[in-house]
Amino acid sequence: MDHSHMDHSGMDHSGMDHGGMDHGGMDHGGHGGGSMPMCNMNMLFTWDTTNLCIVFRQWHVTGTASLIFSLLAIVAICAGYEALREGTRRYEVWLSNKEVAYNRYQENAAANHHHDHDPEQGEEEQVAETTPFLGIERISGGSGSGSGPSEPSIGQRARILKAVLYAVQNFYAFMIMLLFMTYNGFVMIAVAVGAGLGYYFFGSHTRATKETACH
Repeated sequence: MDHSHMDHSGMDHSGMDHGGMDHGGMDHGGHGGGSMPMCNMNMLFTWDTTNLCIVFRQWHVTGTASLIFSLLAIVAICAGYEALREGTRRYEVWLSNKEVAYNRYQENAAANHHHDHDPEQGEEEQVAETTPFLGIERISGGSGSGSGPSEPSIGQRARILKAVLYAVQNFYAFMIMLLFMTYNGFVMIAVAVGAGLGYYFFGSHTRATKETACH
């Protein structure tokens, strides 16, 4: 018999058992079960800390406790930047004092050389004048000709260390800028508080005025 023309629209399928049907191939990924919360990125000022990520995805604020610890960490980071600036300044002052001491040493050695008529002793003094002193080297041209000591030059190791400190300061400053660019009011206040505390404890000899926002 041909049942192709039979109308099955009125048949009730509610009693059919679908328990044996295999649904394993169906994609239910849209439910997102077990996935990590997304970071809330703001481009406008806000006080909302819901799903706040600070610089890195792993630095994720998930509650009040994590927010408090994050703000304390930001205060410490910004205070550390001021400590680094002060340490760099003191190192530069130390180098300057060593240069002044070496300048006096060169002047005294040159004066003794001019007043000494012993050629052997003069040769020993000439060797001493060109010897590096505590990592600070000098350009020896004309230092023994009566024209006075030449301009000082910082030793190679001192130059390298100053360059490293300068690079670290720039990296540090731009990282603080990224903290501020979360546009979150709590983070901004923590940055300002950390900078103020750092200047209070470490910046007694550092200028209070800032030339630029990042340096």
